[in-house]
Order: sequence, then structure tokens, then C-alpha cells
Amino acid sequence: MKKDLPANIVEDVAVVVALEKESPEFRTWYVYLINLKDQPIENVLITSKGYGEKDGEQVKTSTLRHMFPAVDGQGFKLIEPIAEETFGLTNEYWVSYYIGREIFDKKFIFLPESIIEANFIKLPILNKVGVMVGK
Repeated sequence: MKKDLPANIVEDVAVVVALEKESPEFRTWYVYLINLKDQPIENVLITSKGYGEKDGEQVKTSTLRHMFPAVDGQGFKLIEPIAEETFGLTNEYWVSYYIGREIFDKKFIFLPESIIEANFIKLPILNKVGVMVGK
């Protein structure tokens, strides 16, 4: 039960949407988990889904699950590609991981229309441009 979990605060971990490739016809986007800590995080479980309203109808994407045995300190992992068509939805990434025997978890949310050039930054560790949630 969630109430039985310790209230460990997630710090120095981020989920980012990075622009990978750009051409006149299309852009390629990927979602990454970035570990800004100096130590690794282990047994990383991520669930991702999109939801919201599009063209006056409620829309939900499939829920995807990703697992990584570890993410090195000052490292990153590719979570998944993301389609530009979903940027108008709420895109949610629930991240759980361990440091030693302690569990940490946090929901990272990209609000509708938040993945836009006005919000681009140079993403740490990846050295790409994109939008970051968390740190």
C-alpha cells in the first residue's frame, strides 16, 4: 500500500523529451530518464501513458512499462520514442527506483502543449535540446 511506503523525496532525477532529429518533413523525439545523482539508481520501473481531450473526445494511450536494472550516476536511459501527435495530451511517467534498500517514486507530468520550443532548454548529460520535468 502506498501509505506504507516511506516519504522519500525524489531529487536529481528527471524525465525529458528530447529532440533527436529534425528535417523539413518531420521531427524525431525520444523520452529519457536522466540520473543527475553521483550514485546509481537501481531496479528502475517506469510506467508511461497519455490522456486528455482531442477533437472534443476523451483519449487514452496504451500504458507502457519499462524496467532498467540500473541507471549509472550522471547517466541516462532511453525510455521510449514519443509521437508529436501526443503533445496535446497529458503525458505521464511514473518512476520508481531503489537506492540501497530505500524505494523512491514520483510522477513526472508533461502538461498538454508544454513540449514546445518556448520551453526548450539544453538538457543536462544528453547535450540535446528539449523539455525537462524534475531534477
